[in-house]
Amino acid sequence: MTESKSLENGWTTFQLRHQLFSLGEDFWIQNAGGENVYKADSKAMSLRETFVVADVNDNELATIEAKLLSLQPTMKILRGGKLSATVKKAIALFKQKFSIKVEGGAELEAQGNVLKHEYQITSGGKPVATISKQWFSLDDTYGIALAPGQDEVLLLCAAICIDEMAETPG
Repeated sequence: MTESKSLENGWTTFQLRHQLFSLGEDFWIQNAGGENVYKADSKAMSLRETFVVADVNDNELATIEAKLLSLQPTMKILRGGKLSATVKKAIALFKQKFSIKVEGGAELEAQGNVLKHEYQITSGGKPVATISKQWFSLDDTYGIALAPGQDEVLLLCAAICIDEMAETPG
């Protein structure tokens, strides 16, 4: 388990650096104290983009796969080799929306100003994660705050998927 700092309301925060998600680059997800807690290793495959998310001891926690040639941008989150969730970019006029279908669970929705990293992920209309650049002075850094009791690996992977798909047409 990670040693993440919590906000007063019980929400746990992490920080990511935007535009570090490129093929062949590794990047760290840090807690609010700036400590590395998860590593995402980007791997180039033939027809798909893949990220392996691991803890600080290199224990694989999840794999994110994207088909590079797809009509509707879609990424899959795998855990233990099994599908855990599917993230799809929804077709919407004037705003970006994403659906996150959790296997055997609820369907989450992400919407807001995704390109500016100001959006929420909701479940049944209730926020489970808030993504914002306003918490940081660095241009390439944004934060993710997770509600208590949430699956932090799943939601962090979903945020990586959304960041990857945000600038793709569709």
